[in-house]
Amino acid sequence: MVLEERGLWPRGGLRLKCPKSSCNPEATACCATRLISLQPDFLEQKSLVQETIENAGHLCIFLPKFHCELNFIEFFWGAVKRYLREHCDYSYDGLRTNLPDALASVDISTIRKWEHRMIRWMDAYRGGKDAKEAQIEVKKFSSRKYTSHHRIPEGVAAALD
Repeated sequence: MVLEERGLWPRGGLRLKCPKSSCNPEATACCATRLISLQPDFLEQKSLVQETIENAGHLCIFLPKFHCELNFIEFFWGAVKRYLREHCDYSYDGLRTNLPDALASVDISTIRKWEHRMIRWMDAYRGGKDAKEAQIEVKKFSSRKYTSHHRIPEGVAAALD
């Protein structure tokens, strides 16, 4: 109905969706779903989740799916779950009691380190590196590489010049 009201519905009709939701990325009118999804007001519409989060005064960030190295919230949840396992009494009440402490147990500086690491992964992928090359690139910045916090290794200092 929306497409018809806008004068976008073709005379010969249009299928609702492409088979297996496999629209050609270059196509603009292969199916009704694709046609309406490209309309400016639909493109600008935020999801209900995003609107709810932002209306509560928070920032909503969508991170890539299936790439834990690009999603530092996964590291946060891992740390929270580790805390809960270490302080587990195997009861629901115990879980409810420990959850706020588990969430607070992860220091903000640790979260920022995870974020910086994620940014390094993104930079490596943007630079055209594959997964193995990206991993090598990210490891160059690993804090375990340095044995002293008083000085920067010569190779790193030369690269900064």
